[in-house]
Amino acid sequence: MLIDPSAKTLRAFAHYYFSKNLNDMIIKIAEDKKEILKPQDIYQILSDCLRCEDAVDRDKEHFWVFHLDCRNKIKLLELVALGTLNSSLVHPREVFTRAVGLRSAQIIIAHNHPSGIAEPSEDDISLTKRLMKAGDLLGIELIDHIILAGSSYISLKEKSLI
Repeated sequence: MLIDPSAKTLRAFAHYYFSKNLNDMIIKIAEDKKEILKPQDIYQILSDCLRCEDAVDRDKEHFWVFHLDCRNKIKLLELVALGTLNSSLVHPREVFTRAVGLRSAQIIIAHNHPSGIAEPSEDDISLTKRLMKAGDLLGIELIDHIILAGSSYISLKEKSLI
């Protein structure tokens, strides 16, 4: 069942709206917010999204995929997994399913750390490397992994971890 996005327009920032299916969440972004120039752009979009959620969901790990065209414009932002306080289950199959269908040129993955500490764990780095290998096989480049926590974020690319 698809909910009319106009009925879900967020008052705090009208440039996002949620279209919710039973199995996934797609976050559509207005044209003037679609170009990704730096990791801070990702952080800002996702911080805004998290602020719109209730306190219970805000304290869960979220794993997002930004589907991009070849000019770094967002085609789609997808919430792939909503986990628990300190983990979320993510598999390459779920990360790349929509990317293949949309013919995305590249993706950026991102997740939050409800703990408030943005440092990547060994699991974060391992997952990123696994997803990079999957993307290489599919011809869809994973260009960054952003971890956000409260008022801070880390780009694994900027930290030379990928």
